[in-house]
Amino acid sequence: MLFKQISPHHYKYRLFRPIPIAHIFTVNPRTIARKLGLIFLLSFSLNTNCLSFELFDSVQIHGFVSQTMFLTSGNNMFGPSISNPSFDFTELGINGSWSPIPNLLLSMQIISRRAGNGYDGSPNVDFGLLDYSHYFEDDYKIGFRAGRIRIPYGLYNDTRDVAFTRPSILLPQSVYFEGTRDFTISADGLLIYAELLKPWGNLTLELFGGYNRSNELDAKFSFLSLPGNLEPNPGFSGRLNYESYDASLRFALSGGYIPMDYKSSSSLIVGPTGTLIPTPTKGKLTFTPILLSSQYNTDKWTFTSEYSPFFINTSGLNTVVNPFADSNNFAQSYYFQVAYRFAPKWELMTRYDAMYTNSHDQNGKESELKSQYLIHQLIKNTPNLSSLEAYNLFQFASPAHSHFAKTLTVGLRYDISPMMMIRAEYNYINGTAWLPTQGNPIPGETKQYWDMFGLQVSIRF
Repeated sequence: MLFKQISPHHYKYRLFRPIPIAHIFTVNPRTIARKLGLIFLLSFSLNTNCLSFELFDSVQIHGFVSQTMFLTSGNNMFGPSISNPSFDFTELGINGSWSPIPNLLLSMQIISRRAGNGYDGSPNVDFGLLDYSHYFEDDYKIGFRAGRIRIPYGLYNDTRDVAFTRPSILLPQSVYFEGTRDFTISADGLLIYAELLKPWGNLTLELFGGYNRSNELDAKFSFLSLPGNLEPNPGFSGRLNYESYDASLRFALSGGYIPMDYKSSSSLIVGPTGTLIPTPTKGKLTFTPILLSSQYNTDKWTFTSEYSPFFINTSGLNTVVNPFADSNNFAQSYYFQVAYRFAPKWELMTRYDAMYTNSHDQNGKESELKSQYLIHQLIKNTPNLSSLEAYNLFQFASPAHSHFAKTLTVGLRYDISPMMMIRAEYNYINGTAWLPTQGNPIPGETKQYWDMFGLQVSIRF
């Protein structure tokens, strides 16, 4: 990606301008109506009391569909969203479950996602598993799941695909990074779990071993800047969860160890003047997240916070143009969130979340200097490089703001019916650490301070 040839018009300087509030509400209403009308019509054509289809006593089918509009001021979010609304974020899923005997459950979900350049809407198996459990006593159960399994992680990962279960249009990106959704939501392997139900609360332990979906496109964009693939190795993850008997309190400790092998698809890449530069043929990358979660619920209020220190270790990925590729990086992220249900169908939410890709360089200055040094060395060692080519290369140096992100979110939710929901949200963002690179491939063109407005309509059955 470093040596991609860029045409001169890409580098025309653009002043940062926040989105005028009036512009948000004066986008072409016919465009919005065309995109969202189908969802409204479909929802009202269904029985509002029916949230699932029960074909037989032991078979159920559920589904959901969501359409979201994003409008941003400085960076693209799932499609070309700068100053014009993008409708390139669509979620459609259908799942079924069958219980042939009391202790056995078979379930599968097929999902189609369209999310800018990262997902084209092609259907894939989100999860598909066999779940067997056995009660040893009335208050103690043990079981296992085998197949493609939801990764036990935090408060929201189990159901993050259904908009109704999320606290906002997008989960807090500092912890539930949308750019690596497939990589973090499910994996192929075996999970063993145990549940203890007591008057003082419910305690659940889940332990998973298997292969993460590191060969998916989103993982390559987030972890890899070289030609080739990330092949999964056996990894582990787990979660210990406590929930009080009245569901007012919930605490969880989650963690994982996810090793991957890098295998090059080419031993050479083309440099800025056509010279061939060698690249590593293989290497290793390990992702080790830890997540502490807490939540307190009342009739009208929900207070939620999660904190995640995580480690990214790489080896064998050094190149001539980036001798610092191998690293042992300690990063961290967190958020604080409050939701207030001020009326039966209304909910107001506010959240602050932050992410630092290097905890020892939270303002990103050292990382920016290192990136600029690499570009300087490349230009110095490349003869006959034109000024335009040199300028193009500097656009790929990672700016300081690409190593952190601080987001303030305010959102409003209205449940039109038990099966239809609409949301509106505003985000003020400082930094681009979690910004998907699929729609923003040139770091030098991203803006540090930017606004994001979202509008979502979702139904379920």
